Amino acid sequence: MTNNKMRILHILDHSIPLHSGYTFRTKAILEQQRKLGWETFHITSAKHRVAIAPIEEVEGFRFYRSGRPAEWLKKMPGLDQWAIIRSLSRRLEEIIPQIKPDLLHVHSPALNGLAALNAAKTHKLPLVYECRAFWEDAAVDHGTTREGSARYRLTKALETHVFRQADAITTICEGLRSDIAGRGIAPDKITVIPNAVDIERFTAGVEPDQILRARLGLHNKTVLGFIGSFYAYEGLPLLLEALPMILAREPETRLLLVGGGPQEQLIRQKTRDLGLEQQVILTGRVPHDQVEDYYNQVSIFVYPRLSMRLTDLVTPLKPLEAMAQGKLVVASDVGGHKELIQDKKTGWLFKAGDTTALADSVVNLLDNKAQWQDLRREARRFVEQERTWAKSVGHYQDVFSRLSPP
Repeated sequence: MTNNKMRILHILDHSIPLHSGYTFRTKAILEQQRKLGWETFHITSAKHRVAIAPIEEVEGFRFYRSGRPAEWLKKMPGLDQWAIIRSLSRRLEEIIPQIKPDLLHVHSPALNGLAALNAAKTHKLPLVYECRAFWEDAAVDHGTTREGSARYRLTKALETHVFRQADAITTICEGLRSDIAGRGIAPDKITVIPNAVDIERFTAGVEPDQILRARLGLHNKTVLGFIGSFYAYEGLPLLLEALPMILAREPETRLLLVGGGPQEQLIRQKTRDLGLEQQVILTGRVPHDQVEDYYNQVSIFVYPRLSMRLTDLVTPLKPLEAMAQGKLVVASDVGGHKELIQDKKTGWLFKAGDTTALADSVVNLLDNKAQWQDLRREARRFVEQERTWAKSVGHYQDVFSRLSPP
């Protein structure tokens, strides 16, 4: 077997047709791996709850779906996670003899890794584990556990076990790489495959659709924007609190919030409480094929992520998309943002959690329009040179070649 004919089985939490940062990254990886001449196969765990058949074709990819655990198991803490692992393990045993993969490419969370370790041992296959985030930290933000709890420690220990047993590890950024290495994992076992964009899908300098602009009430306005999921760690209430300070100095400013999520109702209520109904436009979720039209309405994207382990370790995808479109970016100085944005060169950074610093950064940028062209150009150049999917996924070649038989 030569590396360019490799057959790779991807083991996933969930996939398209669901839309999330997880599924968009997966799809980009699959597309680029196929361009490199590899055959890709795909299985999802029972956490992909919208499956309607054991095998589904979605956008040119065949997905093998795992069976759903019994209802009573899903209601039992601990047993529900075990049931996910068992279901995925059984499905792997069914399809590996059919597919005959050369390598298992396992994606977060650790539940997938635990199921795949058994399969790799049984079928004598190399296993690459891709860590996209520490799911125990996400659970803290979602309020389902707290840092240091028994569940938190167990989840971390299980993933560390997967790190130790995997033949190679990939991850999405330097923050995660450093944390993994800090668990006693050899640094040369870890490769960063960063988040990226398909640069050809993003065109800089596109004029906003005037019909949509009129419908949103944005004519002759300076538009700040956020497009994404409304999770607590995104810090959107902080942005709302900063908006009156911005309006006091730049009254023709409007804030466009596109998306939804756990904090949507809180954000709507806070908008009313602050008397900002005329200055904040909340669209709800929009179809994926229309998102770019909303990007084009925005002059400055604001990403006020709060400082915590999750945001300091993980790089987000949305700022990259904004930079690829030549948009101005103002972001908090959490670790994940600092891997993407060079202050005053490709965007503006402000002190995380500081409402006044956020407002000052936005106003200072609005007052310095002479810098806008250089900022946009440098941001786009960074993405073109460092963060395309072709370049990012190309790093798998070295990882996989080390695991391939001669």
